[in-house]
Amino acid sequence: MKDALGSVQTVLVLGGSSEIGLAIARALAAPRQAHVILASRKPDETVSVGGRTTHVPFDADDVGSHASFVADVFGGGHGDIDVVVVAFGVLDGDPADVARTNFLGAVSVTSLVADRLREQGHGEIVVLSSVAGERVRKSNYVYGATKAGLDGFAQGLGDALAGSGVHVLVVRPGFVKTKMTAGMEAAPLSTTADAVADAVVRGLARGADTVWVPGALRFVMAALRHLPRAVFRRLPF
Repeated sequence: MKDALGSVQTVLVLGGSSEIGLAIARALAAPRQAHVILASRKPDETVSVGGRTTHVPFDADDVGSHASFVADVFGGGHGDIDVVVVAFGVLDGDPADVARTNFLGAVSVTSLVADRLREQGHGEIVVLSSVAGERVRKSNYVYGATKAGLDGFAQGLGDALAGSGVHVLVVRPGFVKTKMTAGMEAAPLSTTADAVADAVVRGLARGADTVWVPGALRFVMAALRHLPRAVFRRLPF
């Protein structure tokens, strides 16, 4: 539970090797050296984020293990969990694998997490979406489609949790300079993991439902969303 000053005391990062997830955890943990639980496929290879860090195994693709994973984390003596960051995902690969990780895995574990936070009576869920899901582009239509689905799920989940004490923040970054995008040409309005983390901290503080990183993308995507399909199809991305 947050302390008397409103600072986060425990953060769970699903996707503990994600650079964005780690940056968010550092930013949230810094004020009071909060306890951070990093959940990933290879917990021995994840890093500390300062303060107290716990590493636990988690496989987003193994949906059959999610119920026991969530039960173990929430019942593992960590106390209440204040913020859960859903930060795992893959950019490309076999379409079925991308869909399994980015959408099915995220829906599975986030639904279970939401149930436990509802039982607590408080908590925040930060879902890493993407501007790629705002209007799916031909250059990355599989990834974009999974993010569109995840974004819709997260919005609906936030509405379903209204009044429960649990809040969902949907984060829509543009091109983020990380290991996942290494070697790719940076898109206009590209950003960094630390900038995303700062936007998340500010968004949670003001109770926002959605944050765009950078903020100008809100207006760019509003324009692209309403372009006629014949025009949109000819754009070079």
